[in-house]
Amino acid sequence: MQPFELSLTEASRAIEARELSPLELTESVLARIDAVDGRLGAYVTVTAEAALSAAAHAEREIAATGPRSPLHGIPMGLKDLIDVAGLPTTASSRVRARHVAARDSHVAARLRAAGAVLLGKTHTHEFAYGLTTPQTRNAWDQDRVAGGSSGGSAVAVAAGAATFALGTDTGGSVRVPAALNGVVGLKPTYGLVPRSGVTSLSWSLDHVGPLTRTARDAALVLAATAGHDPRDPASVPAPPPDPTVGGDLSGLRVGVPRNHYFDRVSSEVEDAVRRAVERLAELGARLVDVEIPMARHVQAIQWGLMVPEASAYHERSLRTTPDLYTPEVRVLLEAGELTSAGDYLRAQRARTMMRDAWARMFDGIDVLAAPTVPMTAATSGQDTVEWADGTVETVSDSYVRLSAPADITGVPALTLPVGHDRAGLPIGMQLMARAFQDATVLRVGQVYEEASVDVGRVRRGRSGERLEATNSH
Repeated sequence: MQPFELSLTEASRAIEARELSPLELTESVLARIDAVDGRLGAYVTVTAEAALSAAAHAEREIAATGPRSPLHGIPMGLKDLIDVAGLPTTASSRVRARHVAARDSHVAARLRAAGAVLLGKTHTHEFAYGLTTPQTRNAWDQDRVAGGSSGGSAVAVAAGAATFALGTDTGGSVRVPAALNGVVGLKPTYGLVPRSGVTSLSWSLDHVGPLTRTARDAALVLAATAGHDPRDPASVPAPPPDPTVGGDLSGLRVGVPRNHYFDRVSSEVEDAVRRAVERLAELGARLVDVEIPMARHVQAIQWGLMVPEASAYHERSLRTTPDLYTPEVRVLLEAGELTSAGDYLRAQRARTMMRDAWARMFDGIDVLAAPTVPMTAATSGQDTVEWADGTVETVSDSYVRLSAPADITGVPALTLPVGHDRAGLPIGMQLMARAFQDATVLRVGQVYEEASVDVGRVRRGRSGERLEATNSH
């Protein structure tokens, strides 16, 4: 096995045991970037020289005093919405072509303090306003979408071009590309990971979260990045979850949705997720049928919040440099200016009602298990999907439909791979829990992974070249 194939947990243990140096690991991952990123397009920019210098410094520190944290010497990528002092934050947009960050974002500062090694900035759908990341190609099939908006981060982790990465999630932008590329993605509880220094899409929905190869890896990154920051008014002074959570699932109540999450879902996705849910039962969990409250209002609430908030954020540049936006994003921003204050306030009230209804739902269960997305990666350029009932839906609406509820309610949501369709494309299962029960979804994810095989391994794609990191089931 090459160093770039290791999960964060495996690499951290090897570094601590002096079996692998941070410099060897970083050199391996940079060589991997050179080998595959020309075709995959995960990175906006790669800071190879700085990464090698940081890895060499980490190697000297670890030799002298031991690792600062499990992330010390581990190479990672950051979505190009996340400020790093002295580096551009382009948001994958011409609007930000000359922007250079003056200071680190909260999460970049926390990762720097933990000793992580920055490889570079990963592509996002322009300003995170989309679910496909068109600049980036799926790690399993280059003719398929990467998912978005954190597509670059997901593809980098899937292809071995980063040991872990950070993304942002407003309507599913961590979990959607994670599911489509066969990696783990965590949207933490709203407010647990501060967003100061992170370009906003929608202030009341935005989250920052990790993309990794295992749930245990995600727990390690969450522990390093969570923490109160007064610069973010939504930041909550809650202690980060213990990254060593484990145990079994005896007595755990797993909710299985009767509605919404299995509506308009491909048969292959449904079958794989239901098999994974049954596996949770075999591991000791008790399955409970649940009704998802206010399901028919999800899309209206999501768009009623996100669209006007995004337009407000971009108000000045939309006036001064409208031609620098892509037509797709410009139309959405201009449409948001037509939303009335009354409509926005109604969406906020409905969100409060939905949050309360979900809290009552979690009185009867510990975890909700469901598909992450209703279908695997769409073909690049595909605009719509037609379901068996004759419903036609845009690809973006399809992908956001199952992920948006966790953003609206703010509850933690973890996606992990649970199989593949007939084309060999990954399928993801989503685990959600009550607010601030991030440790619960991570524990369930870890137990499921440990009952599976080849977690985090890079497999051979249909082209015969080793590209993807995934679970095999």
